[in-house]
Amino acid sequence: MKYISTRGQAPTLTFEEAMLTGLARDGGLYVPETIPQMSKDDISAMAGLSYEEVAFRVMRPYIGDSFTDQEFKEIIAKAYSGFGHSARAPMVQLDSNHFLLELFHGPTLAFKDFAMQLIGQLFQVALKRSNERVTIVGATSGDTGSAAIEAFKGLDAVDVFILYPHGRVSEVQRRQMTTPTESNVHALAMDGHFDDCQARLKDMFNDFEFRDGVRLAGVNSINWARVLAQVVYYFTSAVSLGAPDRKISFTVPTGNFGDIFAGFIAKKMGLPIDQLIVATNQNDILHRCLSTGEYITDSVIPSISPSMDIQVSSNFERALFYAYDQDGAAISALMEDLKTTGGFTLSQGIIDRLSQDFVSGRVSESETSAQITKSLAVHAELLCPHSAIGVDVADRLRKADVPMVTLATAHPAKFPDAVEAATNIRPPLPARMSDLFERNERVTRVGNDLEALKSLVMERIAK
Repeated sequence: MKYISTRGQAPTLTFEEAMLTGLARDGGLYVPETIPQMSKDDISAMAGLSYEEVAFRVMRPYIGDSFTDQEFKEIIAKAYSGFGHSARAPMVQLDSNHFLLELFHGPTLAFKDFAMQLIGQLFQVALKRSNERVTIVGATSGDTGSAAIEAFKGLDAVDVFILYPHGRVSEVQRRQMTTPTESNVHALAMDGHFDDCQARLKDMFNDFEFRDGVRLAGVNSINWARVLAQVVYYFTSAVSLGAPDRKISFTVPTGNFGDIFAGFIAKKMGLPIDQLIVATNQNDILHRCLSTGEYITDSVIPSISPSMDIQVSSNFERALFYAYDQDGAAISALMEDLKTTGGFTLSQGIIDRLSQDFVSGRVSESETSAQITKSLAVHAELLCPHSAIGVDVADRLRKADVPMVTLATAHPAKFPDAVEAATNIRPPLPARMSDLFERNERVTRVGNDLEALKSLVMERIAK
């Protein structure tokens, strides 16, 4: 299995090389050269298996010879051993043919743990084997950073720097990043919003002298391994509802497009998915683009669903790559327009292609709060704001005769202020992190300045 860049000008890599590289050297994102196929029999055989067993079967074809079967099985077992539910990704029924996929039972209470815990173990094995050290720099709107720190803290071969937008994450998200005591992790509160953090991250990757000098690696959803790990729960949930003998739909609250792109990959592998519904908050660039073809960035408006406060959705580039029949030159031109003019316009033909796989909806702040209130009253489910956005859009767009799975991406306790405002209930943190607000914080405030950020990284890894 080889990996190619969406922009067509970077070296072809193995799975391990693509994982450790993160962003391609031409600025593109790595995708598999071919997408492995699963037959109806392959999918049917997953019924009744553990999450770990399904994970091995789904991901193994993508790994090539980077890891042996035994290595990979042990990596998967370690990755999910710390989850708080034996099913790892359990489902609850909300309504007739509407199900909630709970993705918040990992160590940091968000869906990012599914990928990050796996990547942490993959990095550990790969780096130990090569006796190398890497510097991980990540950008986060809240959940990726805490999941990355949890996965990589204390590891000998890794230094971790996480950029998050100062004042634009929830207090729980911030404390999950700033309270770990391990010396190899560094929380950096950057002035600006998430797109600024993501832009500086990409700037570091595109400075090859710096990138090579610090052995830069990325764990944002630009990293293919992140997307791959998320493909698994599309299979486990769909099989439990009758796939491959019936079609299943999914609604995904998303800002950076990684989680729903994993659903697209599952569909391309052969999972019978009917609808893939993109649910956005008021920062609705994805909904606007899928509706009109206009991908025009605007100012980011802070919301009660901060993990979706994004205008530059990195993984959308991967979806465009397939919509353009894997034409790297066309993708490079679009991304150059985005960089220089702040946007691009898709042809009607490309809009039609995207609409074959994706539907979208937008939810306002007031509608988000109303859905949190309603879900508790009607379904006895306490939702985080992001999950509420998913449920709201799913209720509007789902088909009555097709099972709908809405992804619950975070535990309500990660966003207690928004939940309490809507329900008068302040959701408690799980017992294992009940002292989170008593722990000392360790954080560095930084400006939106590339050279200063690079200097800080080099200074800290040199110690």
